[in-house]
Formats: sequence, C-alpha cells, structure tokens
Amino acid sequence: MTVTVPPEWAPHRAMWLGFPSHAELWEDDLPAAQAEVGALARALAGPGGERVRLMTGSAEGEADARAQLGGVEGIEIVPGAFGDIWLRDTGPIFAKRPDGDVALAFRFNGWGGKYQLAHDDTVAAQIAEASGVPLVAHDFILEGGAVDHDGEGTVLTTGQCVLNANRNPGWTDAKAQAAFAQAFGARKVLWLGEGLANDHTDGHVDNLARFVAPGVVACPVAFGRGDPNAAAYDDAARRLQGMTDASGRKLEVMRIPSPGWIDGDEGKAAPASHMNFLIANKAVIVPIYAEAPGRFAVEALEHLFPGREVIGLPSHAILTGGGSFHCISQQEPA
Repeated sequence: MTVTVPPEWAPHRAMWLGFPSHAELWEDDLPAAQAEVGALARALAGPGGERVRLMTGSAEGEADARAQLGGVEGIEIVPGAFGDIWLRDTGPIFAKRPDGDVALAFRFNGWGGKYQLAHDDTVAAQIAEASGVPLVAHDFILEGGAVDHDGEGTVLTTGQCVLNANRNPGWTDAKAQAAFAQAFGARKVLWLGEGLANDHTDGHVDNLARFVAPGVVACPVAFGRGDPNAAAYDDAARRLQGMTDASGRKLEVMRIPSPGWIDGDEGKAAPASHMNFLIANKAVIVPIYAEAPGRFAVEALEHLFPGREVIGLPSHAILTGGGSFHCISQQEPA
C-alpha cells in the first residue's frame, strides 16, 4: 500500500512538544529549559498558527506546565509518560495511506544504547492513541531525527547514524533503502556522511541538512574561527551539490551560517545547530545560541520561507540535554 510522509512545510493538524518533566535529568537547568519550551509553545500557538499538544512526562512536569501555560489559547497539556522530551525520536512519524492517516513506529534503543530511559519506547503508541490514528509498527531501529522527507519520496539521512552497528547490525545502504521504501514510501535515499561533533545521536540529519522546499536543501556554513564542524558542513554541501532527488531534480543547496563554537560539557563544543529549526503552519522557529550568527541565520531563512515569519528563540538550556526545537517536536499532518 502506498505510503507518503508529508514534508514538514505541509499543513499541520497539530504540533506535539515534549515538556521537561524530570528534575533528576535536567537538574539546575530544569527551570530554564521549561521556560524555553514554554516560549516555543507560545510562539507556535501564536504567530506559528499551530494547535500545540504539550506532552508532559510526570505529575510534577504536568503541574509545572499548567502553572506556566495553563489556559494559554492554542496550547493543550497532554499528560503522558516518557523518559525525556525528545519526541522527534521517540514519537511516531505520521504518514498518509490511501485508507487514511497512520502513525509509524519504530524500535527505539536509546540512541544506540546510550540513554535507555523508562517509557521512551511507549511514546509513539501514546501519541498515536491521543491523535486517534492507527499505529503501524516496524521491526527496525530508527529515530525520527535521523531522516528528513521532501514529501515526494526523497529521504535525506546520514550513514554515521543509520548504518551504525549500534542501531541495526549488518545494515548496508541497500538494506536501509529497502526498509525505508517499505516503511514510508522512500523512492530515493540521499546519503550524507558525518554529523555534528559530540552529538550523542551519532549524527542525526536534522542537525546537518534539511529540505526546505522540493529540490532545495539547507545546510550550514562554518561561522567564526574554530568552528568544530566546518569539515562536516563542507562535506555535506559537496555531496548534496552532486545529488538529484527522487523526481530527478538537481538539488539546490542553500548555506546557512552555523552558530560556530558553542561551549558544551568538559570543554568540548556543544552540538548546536540552526538546522534544528521547526517549520510551523505560519512560522519557522529557529534555535539561537549566540547573537550574531543567530541573526544571520534568521535572515537567511527568511529568504527560504517568504510566506512564513521566521522567529529566533533562545535554546541554551534545552541544548544542555543534547538537542533543540526540532528534536523535541513532532508534527501531525492535516
């Protein structure tokens, strides 16, 4: 049966967000992370034109969410159970079939066994049930942030993640392409190499390159001296410039300024990326980590999304958990 994953810029019925709910994970960063997610939820429900479904993972998290956002028009608080807020990876990928919408679920092993938390492997089923959409489970390991879709059967991914032995041992690109074709109708898979340094996801593509329109892909260009990902960005751009999509179009590659070096743990660079933007019905929300590169990224994205307001919001505290706006969200297509 034909399966299609709509592109993120297609209309949404709702936008799911994870709300930081566990003090033992976030420690001193919890209040700031909750405030940043709250600002994102307000932006999505306001200029973003979204029905926000804010999923909480504990009774304490629900109470905090209601205290901050209860009664805000367009935001619905949905009590649930999760290990942490990364719904892009633990939640379902919504798709369309001739017989109706479905929620595609995949096995989840904590990003290659790094962070295996209670309830994360049940999030896809919880969201599918709350959405009233049938769950279709597939027997291979995949996180939603590892794949990006153009809505026409082209899938963008990285070999570093998808072919990593800590996910599906023995997978080759041919085996992955066959699995993707069966699961979500992929007609062509475009392979990039390495993702961001110090990214515990093993190089998720939603930190490296994103479809922004049919035949158009955005990827970063290094900003400032000492950008730890300059080589990875240039490698991705070179590969993309030689590719065509499933419809035979030569890809147009748009370079977006990276955040540059952003301090992380133990003196290492954090996996900060403007590519982790979120495409809403009426806006694009971009995570900002430093003023100058953030301003340049917003201006660049305004050219790529002329019909949407581009909004930059801080994501410092969320980044301490390892991701940003795209990582904590999942769109439910209309």
